[in-house]
Amino acid sequence: MDQHVLTLDPTGANRYAEDAHLRANGPATRVDLLGQQAWAIADPAVLKTLLVDPRVSKDAARHWPKFPDEIVGKWPLALWVGVSNMFTAYGADHRRLRRLVSPAFAARRMAALAPAVEEMTAALLDDLAATPPGQSADLRERFAVPLPIQVIGSLMGLPEEARQAFRSCVDAVFDTTLSAEEATENATKVYGILAGLVADKRQNPGDDMTSVLIAARDDQDEEGDGSALTEQELLDTLLLVVSAGYETTVNLIDQGITTLLAHPAERAKVDAGTAQWRDVVEETLRFEAPVAHLPLRYAVEDIELPGGVTIRQGEAILASYAAVGRHPDLHGQSADVFDVTRAGQDHLSFGYGVHFCLGSQLARMEAETALRMLFERFPDLALAPDTTLRPLGSLISNGHDALPVVLQPSAE
Repeated sequence: MDQHVLTLDPTGANRYAEDAHLRANGPATRVDLLGQQAWAIADPAVLKTLLVDPRVSKDAARHWPKFPDEIVGKWPLALWVGVSNMFTAYGADHRRLRRLVSPAFAARRMAALAPAVEEMTAALLDDLAATPPGQSADLRERFAVPLPIQVIGSLMGLPEEARQAFRSCVDAVFDTTLSAEEATENATKVYGILAGLVADKRQNPGDDMTSVLIAARDDQDEEGDGSALTEQELLDTLLLVVSAGYETTVNLIDQGITTLLAHPAERAKVDAGTAQWRDVVEETLRFEAPVAHLPLRYAVEDIELPGGVTIRQGEAILASYAAVGRHPDLHGQSADVFDVTRAGQDHLSFGYGVHFCLGSQLARMEAETALRMLFERFPDLALAPDTTLRPLGSLISNGHDALPVVLQPSAE
């Protein structure tokens, strides 16, 4: 194996070339992740195996020797590995925390949200329709961002006045161009907002997930059976649900729009009825995974991979979902082709195994609704003239910093 360490570009600008390198380099590649080394896994079979392997942990405190001394306050992604929620939990702790959150994302509850999502989408499209013909509008800022914010804000009981501030903080969590100091300062802001939300909901509980989690923590704490959420787990669970439910869905909608605009023949298949909007969503998830790389996992003991690669105990592992989605082992020579009628749209964009994304059904429903209603309302939608799409400043989050479009052609 090539022992060269690939330094991942924190701006995300070199992702396609990096992904191609990861796919070509075998089952695992040494990468530099903002100053910390990890094994990036872009081989779909190897990644699936590791994601269900009990020798692989997400608990940095237990299984990453560098944590906390070399990480907390010193590494920009410290929040990603230092939170106390099901994202970083291992074994029994993970099962306990996931069990508390799972009911909020039950299939019946998600289906019941569909009319509200359609109503929110319609209101955003009404606002966009006021844009004069021929003039541009930023669909990321005015459509892809506010819809998930409204949905997750409603689900969590996040007050309207707090949503914009929280949105800015979540954006910064995914921004891998920040220094360690800037990331630490942002984390302080995040916890300030969350603590305020919890204090308010303790005084004024409602029919929302935050209130349900607070009740679960407080009731179980009184029982003293060891199953209760700690206060930090409560805050970090809220952070996980709000940030994951927002950022990834924004990118899915963003990439769905831009990819369809770049492939008009694929959109024509939907218009002709030979493909459905759910096919567009699944192919977008495969072709442009909303999360390109997801930090981090750790080897509990030495793990031998095919090809003679050994991940040593305590070494970090990076799931490279975007590279996996276009791997020829999954999709042959057409892996780099966007095809909404592809037979088998296999991807790992929502993860795999016990950490599979709880919000996957909600994200799919939001994206399908958003794309269907957008293109029905504005069939002549096109990128604004002379537009060069630029990636977000992130090696984690796969989206664009802006999405300028012309919704309706000018009268001329």
